[in-house]
Parts: sequence; C-alpha cells; structure tokens
Amino acid sequence: MLKCYTISTAFILLFSTACDVDPKDKPNASEDVLPASPLHEAALKDKVLGMMVGSAIGDAMGAPTEMWPRKSIDEAYGWVDRLDTMTRDVSPEGIWVPNLPAGGTTDDTRWKKLVADYLISEASSLPNPKGLAQHILDRHSEYFKERMKIDPEDSLGLAENFLRKAWLDEWAKVSAPFVRGDYSEYNIRLSTFYGGEMVCAGLLYSPVIGALFPSNPEKAYLVAFDLAIFDLGYARDISALSAAMTAAAMNPDATPHTVLQVINEIDPHRYTESRLVGRTAHRILDLAQSIVEQVSNSGGSIPAEKSTRQPPTKEEMKEAFVLLDRHLQDMPFHAGEIFLQVLTALILTEFDFELSLQFLVNYGRDNDTTAAIAGAILGAYWGIEKLPDNMYKHTINVNVSHLGLDIEKVSEGLTEKIMSSYRIDPFH
Repeated sequence: MLKCYTISTAFILLFSTACDVDPKDKPNASEDVLPASPLHEAALKDKVLGMMVGSAIGDAMGAPTEMWPRKSIDEAYGWVDRLDTMTRDVSPEGIWVPNLPAGGTTDDTRWKKLVADYLISEASSLPNPKGLAQHILDRHSEYFKERMKIDPEDSLGLAENFLRKAWLDEWAKVSAPFVRGDYSEYNIRLSTFYGGEMVCAGLLYSPVIGALFPSNPEKAYLVAFDLAIFDLGYARDISALSAAMTAAAMNPDATPHTVLQVINEIDPHRYTESRLVGRTAHRILDLAQSIVEQVSNSGGSIPAEKSTRQPPTKEEMKEAFVLLDRHLQDMPFHAGEIFLQVLTALILTEFDFELSLQFLVNYGRDNDTTAAIAGAILGAYWGIEKLPDNMYKHTINVNVSHLGLDIEKVSEGLTEKIMSSYRIDPFH
C-alpha cells in the first residue's frame, strides 16, 4: 500500500535554518528550463491524443446521466457500459446541442480544449496565470460581441449564444480583476465563485497542463498550481496533483504505483506541514485505499507492475459505492469528493480504462467530470492505440460533426507545442 509519512515541522525548520535556505530557492514554476523528454515523437502523439480522447470518452459516458441519483441510473440503464445518446436539456455547463448522439460531450471537454488552445498560443514554453485569465476573458468577450450581432427576433440564435456566454460568466468575473492586478477584488470574486463552494474548477483542465510536461510531474504540479486561480483551499493542491499524475502517466515506464505515488512525493508548497490538518490529499488517498481493501479480496495495495488478479465484479463496485456514500459533500462537484471517487476507481480497477469509467459513471453524482478526469489520466497512461477503438473513433467523429470540436487537431497542436519546448528525438 502507498503510505504517507509526515516529517516533524520543527525538524524541517531547524534543518532549513541550519542550511540557510534562501527564499529565491523556493519552487518556481516560471523557470523556463525543460529537460529532454523520454518520449519519442510517435509515443508523445499517442499519449497526448490518448489523454484528450480518453477524457472525452469519460465525459461522453457520463453526460446522459450527469448528476442523476444512482437509483435513477440503475432504473433507466441497469448498468452503463457503453456510450449512449442523451435526451436532456441544454445548459451552459452541460450539453449545448439537444439530443446529442452517443459520444457528445459537455463543458469537461470544452475546458480541456479552451486551455489547450491557450497553451498552444502561449509564446513562452511555460504558461502563466494572467495569460490563462486573459484567454478566458477574450473568449468571453467574443461571445458577448457575437450576441450584439444577433437579430433580436432570432430567439434560437440568442439562446445558443446565451449558453456560450453564460458558460464563462463566473470565470470571467474572477479573471478580470486578476488580469488587472486588483487582488483585493480578485479575492472577493474568488470567494464568491459559484457561491464560494470548493468546486472542481482546476480539475476540469489540469490534465491538459500535465500533458505539457511528459514524465516531469514536479514541473506539471508547479505550473498547474499557478494556473489554478479559480480554486479554493486544498482544491488547488488536488488540481495540481491531477496534472502531476497525468505527467507521470506519460512516462513510458509508468506503473499504477508510480502514477499514484506522486501524491506522496510531490509537495513543493508543504501542505503536509499544515498545523493540525496536514495534507488532505493524503487522507483522501488513504481513504480510497481503505475502501478498496474492504470490498476486494486482494486489498487496496497498488503493485509496482500490473497484477494478474481478477478485475472487480459489479457487486464489489456496488459495495464500494455504499462506502463512498459515507463521504459525500454538499455539492457533487466538490473537488475533494471528486478526487476520492477518481482515486477509488483507479485503485479498484488497477488502471483498467473501461472498468474505471464504468465505476464512476454508474456511481452517479458529477459522473461526467469524474469519468473525464480518470479518462484523461488513463488515456495518457495507455495511449490512444490501447483505448477501445469503437469508443474513441466514435467520440472523435461526433465531436467534430455535431459540436465542431476537433479533438485530433487540438491534440496535434498540443503535441507540437510540447515538441517545441522539449528536446525530442523524432527518429528515436
């Protein structure tokens, strides 16, 4: 089992004083120095596309039943194990096209595209929070300008534009004072962002940031933490860890253990030393492992290599559902709740792509987001060629034909950005 170890705060302070640690030696995400990547060009393309499409598949699987109670999912579907059509109302954070066919996606995929677009357009090899905030403001402004050009009698056009603009209203409200450097107003806007709830803001896009730093989880954590300007409290740590896990998953020698171990090993901002509280991410990991131990005869440990144990049964998954129910937050999109569900799925299924998504989608709650996060990490881990082709090809095609979202094109641009930042041998 992965274990968390806490070093005495007093010891660390004494050691730091003795070594005369200079403030300038603290972690800095803005250092524009990146090492060579262990991935050759073909492998990089495979994993970047796997991350983007894997996330979209998870989003698409959860979209028809997003926020449904588990009982309703069971009554309507029995057990969700494939992509399905969705007959649900359109909404700013949900689907934008009514009656989307199987493979259609929601804001979870839109956010990854929006942030990928920013990363691709950023002149520096390293992104920065003001750049991301300005990118969001620019997109929001584009939607507003489009609205001004719509005929007032074009009710359909106005309704479609409303979805797009409303999607970014809350985010623009926080971005504006951040860009102009009014941090007093920024703190107020952040504290009222979606009612002040600890929402999964950074988790919507952090896997894309992780992909920017293949096999470099430390750098992925630092940059994702800097860009998590919409997160409150430990949600920011969780967002950064999801980026670090994605980066670790892209290592050609990655195992489930090495991917999850970043939760214990990477803590540049010293959450572990927090008085009386410690690091919430550690407790969430321990809880996920405990849940798996209780429902699986094989325990909750993650082997260094892929084990040969039997995959979890539906009965074991449903037992885990009951245990997860004991730790629900007020809001289904609470970052801590979502992280717990994702980790439980990954550990119980030992990184099996389809079973992880089935676990999360059938559990319910904010199931398209949980499945999208797990799908991104697992897509980066396995690569596109090892994802179920009937799912990934269909998801790519539907997003292009019905939503105008070309996941392959975005992935190609992101891959080129990574190649321009790292030293990559295209012939390796």
